[in-house]
Amino acid sequence: MQNPDIPFSRAEYDRRIAATRQAMAKAGLDVLFVTDPSNMAWLTAYDGWSFYVHQGVILRMHGDPVWWGRGMDANGARRTTWLGADDIRPYTDNYVQSTERHPMQHLAQLLAEYGAATQRIGVEMENYYYSAKAHETLCASLPEAQIVDATALVNWQRLIKSDEEIAFMRRAARIAEKMVDGALERARPGLRKNELVAEIYRDSLLGVGADWGDYPAIVPMCPSGADASAPHLTWNGQEMRQDECTFFELAGVYRRYHTPFCRTVWLGTPPDEVKRAEAALIEGLEAGLQAARAGNRACDIANALGDVLTRAGIERGARCGYPIGLSYPPDWGERTVSLRAEDETVLQPGMTFHFMPGLWMQDWGLEITESILITAEGPAETFCNRPRQLFVKP
Repeated sequence: MQNPDIPFSRAEYDRRIAATRQAMAKAGLDVLFVTDPSNMAWLTAYDGWSFYVHQGVILRMHGDPVWWGRGMDANGARRTTWLGADDIRPYTDNYVQSTERHPMQHLAQLLAEYGAATQRIGVEMENYYYSAKAHETLCASLPEAQIVDATALVNWQRLIKSDEEIAFMRRAARIAEKMVDGALERARPGLRKNELVAEIYRDSLLGVGADWGDYPAIVPMCPSGADASAPHLTWNGQEMRQDECTFFELAGVYRRYHTPFCRTVWLGTPPDEVKRAEAALIEGLEAGLQAARAGNRACDIANALGDVLTRAGIERGARCGYPIGLSYPPDWGERTVSLRAEDETVLQPGMTFHFMPGLWMQDWGLEITESILITAEGPAETFCNRPRQLFVKP
């Protein structure tokens, strides 16, 4: 039943596993238990909507990774990974949402079988998919093991993208362009927001040519008017109105690889305050792109943007970007580097970020962003190619 359509070469997965094991050795880990579905997929290719139940990948210092999860999802592991039968270890359904037993008890038995009952085991404690109850149960079930926090250990290995990964992100970028183009073209007074989002989803899933679209880790963000002062509102059934702005925070997705892309439309004539903010935001964005060079630091991008905005009298405050790549809900960021003033991570070729300097003011918002690739020479390359501007539709 194994799926012949694994996203990447076996050599690519071997590279990832080797890098992760080096990080494990540095952290003094014997075993790593990974619950982030993005990390699971990055290591094994596993791809399924099963992250609402307990699941994970066990990585030891030898042998192939082990997929562990709900019994009914085991065939999904067989269909989407390259793992052999002995490395797919499901638990039965009586563990699911039970008040009498917990899946971590089954995991503890499996880890003991692998000789890890007295070893140093890393877990992703700051993770959407690993609950406090799970950690408590695992610790109680392996009292002689040393269970320690290994949050983001795999995430940091994902920071520099391979050529194969970058190729997927370029495909996702073409889808993102199609989505934004369609949203800007359709936007008009009287159009209900849910109808507009339906068309955005249609564009995203149809993809471009043979490159089909995957579902995004974050749903379309497209608030209008005063709602656009809040960065994380989605949509409703209200009509778009004259003399309001709407920003579109979207991502093209190809085989779980995300390329976010944001643009803003104003229906009518924008006031001078908004025009001045647009000019400052674009100048700051372009200054940040010039600073986004190998050998510079993450904070150099943020400071280049911040200097321009400060001169324009705009105090933004928030971080302005994060790494992107392979992701599952609820977040398309990789949760490692932040583009902000205190992050001194040195930029290296192959790093990819969503440079996201949105402005959310008292009663309006403006997003003009770029997903970028740090290159060996020169400023960052943008994945998408569309004008940097506030789009105005009189």
